[in-house]
Amino acid sequence: MELRKLGADGPMVSRLALGCMTFGQEADEGAAYAILDAFVEAGGTLIDNADVYVDGRSEEILGRWMRDRPEHRKDLVIASKGRFPVTGQPGAGLSRAYLHRALDASLRRLGVERIDIYQAHGPDPRVPLEEFAEFAVEATAAGKVAHVGVSNFAGWQTALLHAEMLRSGGAAPVSLQPQYSLLVREPEWEQLPAVQALNMGTMVWGPLAAGWLTGKYRRDAGAPSGSRLGDDPNRGLEAFSRRGTERNWRIVETLAEVAAQHGLTSTHAALAWVMDRPGITAALVGARTADQLRTSLQAANLHLDPAATEILDKVSEPVTPDYPYTFLTEISGWNER
Repeated sequence: MELRKLGADGPMVSRLALGCMTFGQEADEGAAYAILDAFVEAGGTLIDNADVYVDGRSEEILGRWMRDRPEHRKDLVIASKGRFPVTGQPGAGLSRAYLHRALDASLRRLGVERIDIYQAHGPDPRVPLEEFAEFAVEATAAGKVAHVGVSNFAGWQTALLHAEMLRSGGAAPVSLQPQYSLLVREPEWEQLPAVQALNMGTMVWGPLAAGWLTGKYRRDAGAPSGSRLGDDPNRGLEAFSRRGTERNWRIVETLAEVAAQHGLTSTHAALAWVMDRPGITAALVGARTADQLRTSLQAANLHLDPAATEILDKVSEPVTPDYPYTFLTEISGWNER
């Protein structure tokens, strides 16, 4: 699988990365082992987890798999995240005290001495970014963390943290993990320009928009049983009532047409589009089964031709707010990089 460097100072990582949110819930331990085996067999290296995934059970499963497959550890880049409450782990947020406890708990669950990329799972308005920067410097100096990243930070928060970590005497964060897909292109307004300007990498979550870009959902039919929305039609941001807009159905249908014209599935075309976007280092995919993951892995080295890319770019172009983005584009070519 193609490898890319995560930012200026981060590790080399696989273009397609594995997210572990399903482990211990939608994928039991046996299924999780099969998913992990399929991922490394395909040449995947970047595996992303979080302490909040199934109250730490996902990290525990990944840790047991690594102990049972020690030959793979040297080739893997293990990422995890802390910020949200975990049962049996008092507190939450980005305070130094809490994150040191959360990091130590993640290390125990994973069975490792160091996490390759430790990320703030989201901003914390109660804690100054300076405090997170201090934690990052301390955790790195202690050898518990190799690199630091952030997830779900706004562009300005990412830039401020980058400056603060350098001011604190530490290394800059290597990555941002935002949501990004054909349906969700708003990161192009601020988040992606910020990381490109700062020479950071990205590992984007939701490249298939929680199944919306796999071809399984249709305008004239409900979600099939066994799918995420089939199990829970009102599930969060991807709920039918929220995501089933005219724009999104038009994207889903155009994607299916473009994919068919090129002998691809919607899944493959959607992943290839994301992985070739400016500023994108890796796309995170999750799976309930090894077969489902293998379907995604078939896109690992795909690249769409310019004509297909242009069609998908156009149909998915987000509605840009008049101010400041449209205004700045008109007067100065703000978005031309």
